[in-house]
Amino acid sequence: MGQMIEVARSAVQTWECDQMGHMNVQFYVAKAEEGMTALAAALGLSSRAQRSNYAALFPREHHIRFHRELRPSAPFVVTAGVIDTRSEGLILYEEMHNVANSTLIATFVTRAEWSDVEHRGGLPLPVNAIAKAPSFTVDLPPHGRPRGLDLAPPRPAPKLNGPVAERMLTTLRGAVPHEHCDAQGFMTTRHYIGRISDAIPNLLAQTRGHDRTSGRIGGAALEYRIVYRSPARAGDLLVVKSGLKSVSAKTYVWCHWLFDGETGDCVATAEAVAVPLDLTERKAIEIPADMRAHLESLILPGLSV
Repeated sequence: MGQMIEVARSAVQTWECDQMGHMNVQFYVAKAEEGMTALAAALGLSSRAQRSNYAALFPREHHIRFHRELRPSAPFVVTAGVIDTRSEGLILYEEMHNVANSTLIATFVTRAEWSDVEHRGGLPLPVNAIAKAPSFTVDLPPHGRPRGLDLAPPRPAPKLNGPVAERMLTTLRGAVPHEHCDAQGFMTTRHYIGRISDAIPNLLAQTRGHDRTSGRIGGAALEYRIVYRSPARAGDLLVVKSGLKSVSAKTYVWCHWLFDGETGDCVATAEAVAVPLDLTERKAIEIPADMRAHLESLILPGLSV
């Protein structure tokens, strides 16, 4: 077995935080993607090592657990290793810790494929990376495993005009701006979860008449699973459809499906476990009985990632 290596180290910027007062989920993904780039370099997969910028590692699926929040100026470090090596790519594992107190902040399991950068089609993983991977191979620890989500194989890609999607709420509609895209014009990974995050206030307004501009109770994500289906490009019209999958005493699970609004094709599917958050005490609370009863009335059968 190998060992994890440090792949990122920085601090939380104020502009990376949202109305809940902590770093927004999209920036956790951004830090994990920076870490993946560093781990790829250690495996000999950088453009310099390959002497070509034709191919790179791209996430096809993420499983993320948020263990603690990070607030402005908090210093963090990310370490990474390889869980599994496959002919088409790697299963990567990353951990984020608060440098000041060594607290575990988040864990990331990424299924990444070696793909051409122009079309994002899959390619065989270079043999030099396969040879180096054992030096970085680690076991997935218990705190990185799913807790509130089932990681069963994803459903077939839904369509915007499909029977399930038509019963879901439209929570975001907008174009993909150029500044959200990479040099090839594809939307960068963090913006998929970022657009879901942008949809949440609309979701709350439509389901609970709730406005987050005031009040003591907010919300926080505990766990996410995202399956990247078809890459969005600059200028594409994005539509986010959201629906409630399940509710328990303390958590609720939302499904979010991202579509190309012009073609109706699925861009990504996601599930998120969330909890109510006391913004004064900075801790999760049980779902109030009246809120839980209302949420239970919103559950849509047939939702999954």
